[in-house]
Amino acid sequence: MGRSANEKRNGAPLIHGADDLPSVTVDDYNMGLRDRDGFLGDRANKYAFQEKLDAWRKRVRKGGADPLGKTPTSDLSKKQVDALLVGDDKEAAALVMGAVGEFAGELASVLDKFLKQKSWKNTERVVVGGGFRGSAVGELTIARAMVLLKAEGLKIELAPIVHHPDDAGLIGAAHLMPSWMLKGHKAMLAIDIGGTNVRVGMVELRLKEGTDLSKARVWKSDIWRHADDRPNRSATIERLITMIEKLVAKADKAGLTPAPVIGLACPGAINADGSILRGGQNLPGGNWESEHFNLPAALKKAIPQIGDGETFVIMHNDAVVQGLSQIPFMQDVSGWGILTIGTGLGNAHFSNKLENRNAM
Repeated sequence: MGRSANEKRNGAPLIHGADDLPSVTVDDYNMGLRDRDGFLGDRANKYAFQEKLDAWRKRVRKGGADPLGKTPTSDLSKKQVDALLVGDDKEAAALVMGAVGEFAGELASVLDKFLKQKSWKNTERVVVGGGFRGSAVGELTIARAMVLLKAEGLKIELAPIVHHPDDAGLIGAAHLMPSWMLKGHKAMLAIDIGGTNVRVGMVELRLKEGTDLSKARVWKSDIWRHADDRPNRSATIERLITMIEKLVAKADKAGLTPAPVIGLACPGAINADGSILRGGQNLPGGNWESEHFNLPAALKKAIPQIGDGETFVIMHNDAVVQGLSQIPFMQDVSGWGILTIGTGLGNAHFSNKLENRNAM
């Protein structure tokens, strides 16, 4: 690679959870805003939507049969709820619409609070990612929230994230490191650890088609729904290492020559040394915030080399990494944010670097 994998061109160290990234400055992330009822994020995550839908079902039952049947709300998949929204049963669709409207109101209210924060003051656009976005209900909620914000006179654009949220959480990892670390390679490893799933992906960089990584895509990925298995932390790391090794082997066989780097996305606030300061409570097995545990160091120890190079692992917050996937599509604004609706409500805010915008 021509230089130490833990240095920038100017010799400054590449650190985990950094504010200064190659193309953007991370103004803030993992902001835990509260009101008298608790954390604002609890009003706009996937469980909050389920609560809204369940409340509507209970109200409807007072006057007759529940058009959604007997299946508990928590057992309805995103696909099933989407099917109800666009199906022939208009009463069922109207019920789902009622929940969408209420949840969109909560989302708009929460976003309004974010926009009042100093670190979000220059926001021109906000993208919404996370698992909830990957559904018709999610996209309708985003559109409804934007209408509500406009009706309040807020000149803000609210839009779904460009890539599928599963892919965005992997593609964004390529923006964590300077371009020289990827030069000469066709792909890189990316990992997204969430409160429900672990994803390992091989991101095909396609730098010849787009030096700004606008053409990057997930070549292959593997997903493990750890929430079903309830593993401890050690078992999670072992499974993760196995997933990585299998994917690297497939890439080598396909001639993709992955770079000796791993980009890692994880919930919570990330210390410069790679430990998790706070916010890792939804990760499998608990104790991820221990000062005696360091995920990037554990991965490097287990996989010391990829191809001919020494493995370099860099980690950041998962909402930050999802947001980074948007960089090529955000060059017409200076300040922008992301909200990720999933097990929790992730958030991050970015300012584009002027030299990067001019280069594009």
